[in-house]
Amino acid sequence: MADFKVSIILPAHNEADNIPIVSEELKKVLSAYHSYEIIFVDDGSKDTSREVLKNLAKNDSHIKFISFSRNFGHQNALRAGLDHATGDCVICMDADMQQPPTLLPEMISLWQQGYEIVYTLRDANEKVSFFKRFTSSFFYWLINTLSDIHLETGAADFRLMDKKVVAALRQYKEVAVFYRGIIATMGFKKIAVHYTAKPRLHGKTKYSLRKMLNLSISGITGFSTLPLHLSTMLGVVISGFAFLYAAYAVVVRLTGNSVEGWSSLLFGIFFLGGVQLLMIGILGEYIGKLFFEVKQRPNYIISEKNI
Repeated sequence: MADFKVSIILPAHNEADNIPIVSEELKKVLSAYHSYEIIFVDDGSKDTSREVLKNLAKNDSHIKFISFSRNFGHQNALRAGLDHATGDCVICMDADMQQPPTLLPEMISLWQQGYEIVYTLRDANEKVSFFKRFTSSFFYWLINTLSDIHLETGAADFRLMDKKVVAALRQYKEVAVFYRGIIATMGFKKIAVHYTAKPRLHGKTKYSLRKMLNLSISGITGFSTLPLHLSTMLGVVISGFAFLYAAYAVVVRLTGNSVEGWSSLLFGIFFLGGVQLLMIGILGEYIGKLFFEVKQRPNYIISEKNI
């Protein structure tokens, strides 16, 4: 056996039924390696996830767990796992068995060949609903269009990282962390591995449309000021049209062809009002991020752990 340690990080929120299954599947795969640890991060689950993890940890020293005092979100669960992982390579994956543990040997083999980041790309699955495929595609399009990062379609948080990459990630202290975007900008030698997601065994997905939109906004505002530039350009364009319309109104008035009415006036008021509210909202997103960053509150609070 090669003399290195593998760390697996699995954020879990209400995954009590899936945790025993994924842990057994991981142990089957990881038993081929010299040393490993499986770190579950209980992200404030409301079910019996914590009790399940405690029972598993009693009977297996490879099982580690961290339980948050409340739900702090998937990205902060990943952060906690990265803060505690001690492996020479660290693999992040979900606890719902949609990401196959059988892919790990290939990822570890590529790492042994010198790749410092082995990321995965989820191939299209016809069993996935049209709405899910559409929202996923829209998420990547929105991120890639409005930010300075590029995410390949199907890329997620299922990846292997060398310990030097993990050490670099620990230096990122921002509150609204978006690891997909951060890792995309870090460099390092990387390679992609394709897989097809399996159906979820138990429970339901934790990434609703609202959470996907919030994640995309976090990624856009965290890696680009393009929305602010677009606001400026839109203001210039609207001002130009306003001056043209004013000139047109003067000409029409002087020629005596003006027709009194409220349609154009109401359209102008509602249009400009909507644009102003949109611009204020964009400014608010950036100011809100600054508001939370300067507070320097803890990114997560641990209620219990066995690490």
